[in-house]
Amino acid sequence: MGFFSRLFNSGAKIDDDYYEEVEETLFMGDMGVKATEELVESLKLNVLYREVKNQDDAKAFMISKIAEIMTQPEDLYDFENQKSAVLVIGVNGVGKTTSIGKLAKRYSGEGKKVILAGADTFRAAAADQLKIWSERTGCFMVTGNEGSDPGSVVFDAARAAKARGADLMLCDTAGRLHNKKNLMNELAKIDKILAAEFGEAGRTNIIVLDATTGQNALQQAKEFKEIMKVDGVILTKMDGTAKGGIAVAITKELGIPVMYIGVGEGAADLVRFNPQEYAEGLFNE
Repeated sequence: MGFFSRLFNSGAKIDDDYYEEVEETLFMGDMGVKATEELVESLKLNVLYREVKNQDDAKAFMISKIAEIMTQPEDLYDFENQKSAVLVIGVNGVGKTTSIGKLAKRYSGEGKKVILAGADTFRAAAADQLKIWSERTGCFMVTGNEGSDPGSVVFDAARAAKARGADLMLCDTAGRLHNKKNLMNELAKIDKILAAEFGEAGRTNIIVLDATTGQNALQQAKEFKEIMKVDGVILTKMDGTAKGGIAVAITKELGIPVMYIGVGEGAADLVRFNPQEYAEGLFNE
């Protein structure tokens, strides 16, 4: 990252021009209107009260404030340690199936029994791609024929998960175009099936977003949140963006915490999101 490191000159004073530069850079770095305004106003207040005296102090303040904004709920990862169904959603091309494979690798490596549900029955290669991950991780997979009802696949997978005593069911879905109402309604139907089979306590919905798409990712998250509860975010391609501020915008504007970030192509390159490390990475060279 480091897109925002240009804002800080060691020991330099803070004036009105500096506030304008901070505001413009934060906004251009995809942090969104709400987060940008809050950060700039908080900075001004701390300068007024002499808690921030120069740009070195401003940097430390920004890191602390963003880490605070990105703080995750204490129960965010509770689903990992209880019998749960995880519905993975998102538009085309953001890396849903790959993210599911990486999660399966992670959890099966921890000794958990994982079942994969291939509910993307629209894309011909989807089931094949998930099957490769199934074989690589040793996880049982349930899927349907191309064009079959995704809801029935999810129902069958849920029953199989119960019968096999699985710890986690990871459910792949088709790349929903967020402006297609019929597809979004179908996704809500799948969500209801899972809620009926697992109950709300064992349910987690995670949206996968491409960090390099900036404000488009924020809009996608808004659209999905209107249809269903979204518990967390997987941000892919965090290693390929010079900005990375979109994570702040998503959490600040939508109240959705970031859970995992993709930092490479390898199976182990989907890692838990660390707010402090993320904030430091934004502002360091």
